[in-house]
Amino acid sequence: MALEKIVQLHRKFAPDLIHTMEDRYNILRNIRYNEPIGRRALAGILGIGERAVRVQVDFLKEAGMVEFSLMGMRVTPEGEASLQDIGEYVRLLHGFSSLEQELSQKLGIKRVIVIPGDSDTEPMVQRELGRVAAGVLAEYLKDHITIAVSGGSTMAMIAEGIYVKQPTTTVVAARGGLGEKMEYQANTIAARMAAKLGGSYRLLHVPEVVSEQVAEAILTSDSNLPAVAQMIKKADILVHSIGRAEKMALRRGLDKQTVQEILRRGAVGETLGHYCTLEGKPVYVTNSVGLRLEDLSGVGTVIAVAGGRDKAEAIVAVVRAGRQDVLVLDEAAALAIRDLCRC
Repeated sequence: MALEKIVQLHRKFAPDLIHTMEDRYNILRNIRYNEPIGRRALAGILGIGERAVRVQVDFLKEAGMVEFSLMGMRVTPEGEASLQDIGEYVRLLHGFSSLEQELSQKLGIKRVIVIPGDSDTEPMVQRELGRVAAGVLAEYLKDHITIAVSGGSTMAMIAEGIYVKQPTTTVVAARGGLGEKMEYQANTIAARMAAKLGGSYRLLHVPEVVSEQVAEAILTSDSNLPAVAQMIKKADILVHSIGRAEKMALRRGLDKQTVQEILRRGAVGETLGHYCTLEGKPVYVTNSVGLRLEDLSGVGTVIAVAGGRDKAEAIVAVVRAGRQDVLVLDEAAALAIRDLCRC
């Protein structure tokens, strides 16, 4: 029997059990992302009573999904595997399948994947976004491929979420580095992702924002850079994030006048150094040795990952600006995009 049919029967014959399943799933993934953790701390994160938490975690322990120690609770390998399966079931319970199909048609994307929650208000949702995106990436892995990755906190979560080995994979940074935390730099994420995959990596030792003259000088001074730049443009898979135009312009350290001009031109979204209007028109592009939107035609599979209601316009802008094959986003962003596309 198809999973969708089972979900329909569940709704019809045991709707009272749906909340129990969702509660246990929520508790299990909170333990997973905060382990080791005690019951009191978990109750504080969930905002529910410690007694209610105790009842549910005792059930999860008896089911073999959680183990206890002096340090706190941890998810067992069986619980880890169950998270994958239950997560898909919860998505169907929420009716995300129809929402995904609707967004796929409206945005012209082959595949859309929606997860529950809002990354803007629930930090754990961003981690879940990374875990799900890592699972999607695993589906496209094969021998002797190159993966290009951008920077940012969501990309860091994807690197952490990788659970498969593909030793023949090469991971490379898609763009130069932003002036932000080292762990969110594209080079750092490329190295971390390669380590998790058991593969190799190539770094892009250039700043994100440089003048054309400086970019040319860097390319001619480093004999390895041209080869890395070509590797990026012919990557088998690109995994990248989407940001709001104003926020990304400030992160890149653009001067106030430039930021105001970008916003005046109507930019709402940004990816790969391109600032785009809601209609998908790039109105400003930062100089960089890395990947650009016009290079996406040479990339095998393009996977975009973003979350949060505030990113709805940014996501639509970037999707309209350049080819995207897979979009992984959270529920809040998906619902906001649906409303936006109805206008």
